[in-house]
Amino acid sequence: MNKNSADVVIIGAGIVGASVAYHLALRGCTDVLILEKAEAPITGSTSFSAGGVRHEFEREVNIRLSKYSIEHLKNFNEEVGGHAGLNLTGYLFLINKEDVWAEFQEQAKLQRSLGVKVEMLEPRDVLHYVPGTRLDDLVGAIFGVEDGFCDPYGIASGYLKRARELGVRIALSTAVTGAQVQGDRLITVETSSGPVSGKYVVNACGAWSGQVASLFGVDLPVLPYRRNAYMTENFPQFPNPIPLTFDVESGFWMRKEHDRVLFGMVNPAETPRVNLNVDWDWMPEVLEAGIYRFPLLGETRLAKKQCWAGLYEISPDHMPILGRHPEMPNYLDASGFSGHGVMHSPATGMLIAEEILDGRAHSINIDELRITRFRDMSLQKEANIY
Repeated sequence: MNKNSADVVIIGAGIVGASVAYHLALRGCTDVLILEKAEAPITGSTSFSAGGVRHEFEREVNIRLSKYSIEHLKNFNEEVGGHAGLNLTGYLFLINKEDVWAEFQEQAKLQRSLGVKVEMLEPRDVLHYVPGTRLDDLVGAIFGVEDGFCDPYGIASGYLKRARELGVRIALSTAVTGAQVQGDRLITVETSSGPVSGKYVVNACGAWSGQVASLFGVDLPVLPYRRNAYMTENFPQFPNPIPLTFDVESGFWMRKEHDRVLFGMVNPAETPRVNLNVDWDWMPEVLEAGIYRFPLLGETRLAKKQCWAGLYEISPDHMPILGRHPEMPNYLDASGFSGHGVMHSPATGMLIAEEILDGRAHSINIDELRITRFRDMSLQKEANIY
């Protein structure tokens, strides 16, 4: 093996890049080189993820990605190593509008047909999971039995460790700066440490994937958006655990992190940019929505030093972009997850390995996730994005 070449070059040493490397090596493709611009792996969006994993999606392909991934995480510690930290505390969706409630019930039919365990709850049943919840305007709730949260760093480091044991290499402090393209093939990736050649190149750069793709002449519609995660001090008024709970109307979410409460809510005025500063100006809006639905939160104290901001990689339809590029067949995308990269990383690694080694992903049909879908002006968005 040449240190400046590999059969597969993966750009990005986060959870998705690590999963792709592991799944390739597991199948015997060990001449793999991961390029990472930071001084250490797993320092981007993976390390700032709240770690939620769920099955409650509107689109079948997303449900299938979740089913494969969560089953894989159940046995991760034994099969891969590392620490998945999978806590199947459930997901709880609180709904206060009749039309939204009807949509969730319709989605549940598809989810159940695919083997997903979801329960429809009466508003009063919510108190069993989250004491003190305001119920007077709720019309129903959905509970995902086999959902919860995981340890993104533990999973990514487990994938990386096992992949390196199998022969995968990683080049740190190595930023991609350009490329040499000949005809319809990507020949050389230019980096801050010199040129690197690969038979295949996988873009797994998360929030930076659109920027990196542009260096190869690829128009990848993925933009970075800040998301804030706020943490309270110890708060025993909520039991530990509670489900990862969403107030669907406001978008407020929370879960327990040991004895603390981790919470957040999307700011619709957020503009696309790389910004990792916590938005303290937005926090009063978040607290107002949270206290409205969960009055007990009014008794909490914020642990400011434990709050953080990370980046979502948003695609136009909130769906991942996976697979070979039709005009550059040795370049593959594994990005645009719109907040679901952690939960779908096991399936993504497996599918990208199939795309490279078998010529086409086949365990799950990813045709509707290919970049070619953006030629259609009538995109169908994934509805269940929070």
